[in-house]
Amino acid sequence: MTDSVTYADLILPVPLPKLFTYIIPEEFLQTCEIGKRVAVQFGKKKIYTGIVKNIHDKKPSYETKKIISVIDEYPAVNEIQLKFWDWIADYYMCTLGEIYKAALPAGLKMESETEIFLNPDAHISDISEKEEMIIGILAAEKNISIAKLAKKLNFNLLPTLKKMIDKKTVFAEEKLKKTYKPKYEDYVSLPEKLKDEKYLSEVLNKLKRAVKQSELLMCFIYLTKYGSELYGGLKPSNEFPKKEVLKHCNALPAHLKALADKGFLSVQKKEVSRLIAEKYEKTEIKKLNEYQQKALSEIKQKFKEKNIVLLHGVTSSGKTEIYIKLIKEQLAAGKQVLYLLPEIALTAQITVRLEKVFGDKLGIYHSKFSDNERIEVWKNLQKGKIKLILGVRSSVFLPFDNLGLIIVDEEHENSYKQYNPAPRYNARDVSTVLSGFFNAKVLLGTATPSIESYYNTKTGKYALVELSQRYAGIKLPEIIIADVKEARRKKKMKSLFTPEMLEGIKTALENKEQIILFQNRRGFAPYTECSVCGYIPKCENCDVSLTYHKHSGLSVCHYCGYSERAVKTCKACESPAMTARGFGTQKIEDEIKLFFPYAKTARMDFDSTGSRKSYHKIIYDFENGNTDILIGTQMVSKGLDFDKVALVGIMNADNMLNFPDFRAFERSFQLMAQVSGRAGRKNKQGKVIIQTTDKDHPIIKNVVKNDYLAMYNSQLPMRKQYKYPPFYRLIEIKIKHKQKHICDRAAEELAGLLRNIFGGRVLGPEAPVISRLKTFYIRVVLLKTEKNISPKKVKNSITDAINKIKEIDKFKYVKFIADVDPM
Repeated sequence: MTDSVTYADLILPVPLPKLFTYIIPEEFLQTCEIGKRVAVQFGKKKIYTGIVKNIHDKKPSYETKKIISVIDEYPAVNEIQLKFWDWIADYYMCTLGEIYKAALPAGLKMESETEIFLNPDAHISDISEKEEMIIGILAAEKNISIAKLAKKLNFNLLPTLKKMIDKKTVFAEEKLKKTYKPKYEDYVSLPEKLKDEKYLSEVLNKLKRAVKQSELLMCFIYLTKYGSELYGGLKPSNEFPKKEVLKHCNALPAHLKALADKGFLSVQKKEVSRLIAEKYEKTEIKKLNEYQQKALSEIKQKFKEKNIVLLHGVTSSGKTEIYIKLIKEQLAAGKQVLYLLPEIALTAQITVRLEKVFGDKLGIYHSKFSDNERIEVWKNLQKGKIKLILGVRSSVFLPFDNLGLIIVDEEHENSYKQYNPAPRYNARDVSTVLSGFFNAKVLLGTATPSIESYYNTKTGKYALVELSQRYAGIKLPEIIIADVKEARRKKKMKSLFTPEMLEGIKTALENKEQIILFQNRRGFAPYTECSVCGYIPKCENCDVSLTYHKHSGLSVCHYCGYSERAVKTCKACESPAMTARGFGTQKIEDEIKLFFPYAKTARMDFDSTGSRKSYHKIIYDFENGNTDILIGTQMVSKGLDFDKVALVGIMNADNMLNFPDFRAFERSFQLMAQVSGRAGRKNKQGKVIIQTTDKDHPIIKNVVKNDYLAMYNSQLPMRKQYKYPPFYRLIEIKIKHKQKHICDRAAEELAGLLRNIFGGRVLGPEAPVISRLKTFYIRVVLLKTEKNISPKKVKNSITDAINKIKEIDKFKYVKFIADVDPM
């Protein structure tokens, strides 16, 4: 009779469509639980951190390895998260390993790295100069990772290292790399015996000659009882950070060390948080006006009937105050709240407002925070230290266990959609699924709803609440159409600006008012072109023209990062005739400086906001009047609130309207309406100037009238006629390969197999707008299916077709990428 063996099915951070089964050794049977991380060997050498998905006693058909160690004391991922991952993997046609990689901060998914050791028994003779250099480093460092060793050498390390391993001069070993390290600080406290008055008196008597030590001790005792109002203040406490004690008591580290050595003060290391929030005075929630109060009452009533409510509120109607009221109620009931925003830039403003109300119950989660900071948010949510999460799309993966409300602000934004890598999820859509695991409510908020969401209110899937009045009686802006075609005909265009735009900027500056200029392109110009032969520099890896950045003097590919020095001489005909065509945010900034040299300008685009601090600084400066003109891309359209903006200028409406996409008109309306909503002050109507060559375009007219329903009603029949959402589901399959003919052939094979099943619902294959990216050729097949067809069957058919093609030898290395509900 053999002892029974227990197995664990693990999710590993690899893009393979299955779980991996390992033996749970006897010593881990009590500690190995679902959701915990374990270290396992994968392949011959690699060590990965896996997540336990199932525990069972069914022996697999293949030879199994043992779990090396159990990493966690408590599960890193809860069972609701694992169910949520299952749903995402099924719906978005991706693997659990891909979700694992996207969901957890990098520090929680440790991998092994190869370390090199010197063999102490090796006979070192007849070695090359390169081997001698490696041995010298290993003798000093004992062991070192290949990556660190390579940085210390100025030659290709691997061929030499391979020879040394073969000769057994060195050994290579895989070690699990821990990237998360808790942060520790020295904390000072008073030993228990010094709390006795008599003993304290004896100590002070001993310190009569050590005046500085005596002063420090007395100062510390005073801090414990009364705190301090200096340097931002300290509240009375039994312990304080060492740096604060030295600062408040005007003492040197040597004085503190002397007291600690004598046992008169205690200094101990303590784990501290990296998440140091700004300290704001707590404020009461603003009183809602009658329109906000009515909307809030309607939302609560609708939540009794539906779990999802769409709040359609005009720009500057005060939606955030309504959100805060709802959050407060949920937290008072002991529930957690997730507040989603589409852009990191928006968190800077809203953070201050939320911290003033909710203090340290708030956690912020996005990619501009370090990996260690994100791990602390993850752990603090698990421990119940924070109850409210403000974050971008990846926040849906946090370990909630008692979620009561999800707010999706600016729900129409396509930034909620993840493009690369997988999972290609939409945070707005998955939040409605996540809420279902907790029976939580979802509030979608926007001034310009997505057609899909608004349609869901008309069919009864969602409830609808309207908020049609701007807060504090602020009027909707006056919208002026500036006819670029007419200005050119009359020769009145000055560089990028119509007479109306220049006059509007001039007037606002004279009145000491602020201006936002919106252009949906970053960079100096979309491209440069030879005015003699028409040559346009293109990326050597992608099928796109390079974007010219004047300040760096580079032409850059915004898709793969390739760059080259911009030159005036044409590479094709050698004429000195390279000229910038079109314009981006950099170009607008330069031209503004020519027309208005004394105006203080700032840009807000991807290039100017590389770090968390840069976002905050741009917004802070504009809020506080340090910037007169803010020039930006889509970032400036997304819910930012500025009190002093009198003019918004939309530099080129045409490039949005003419984009080749079935959502182009909807997105153009949303962008123009949203950026227009930044204009207007409490005591003065704002102004919006839209530059266009097509002043009679229906969408432009809808924007002028702020008529969302007209836009919605005009687009809906076309969506139905041409079989697009919200009436049909879309799945886009990208086919990628480095050889064009293989890519074309594989795409044709796939389209053919799918047509056999779905007939005319299959479109393509065709080359997308960018048909080559990062050296890969791309073809696209689009599948449209009715809502009543089983999505699972459709996806199984696609997977079967792809697997069938990949069995053909020449298509073995073709990449197939399925994007469900593409944006």
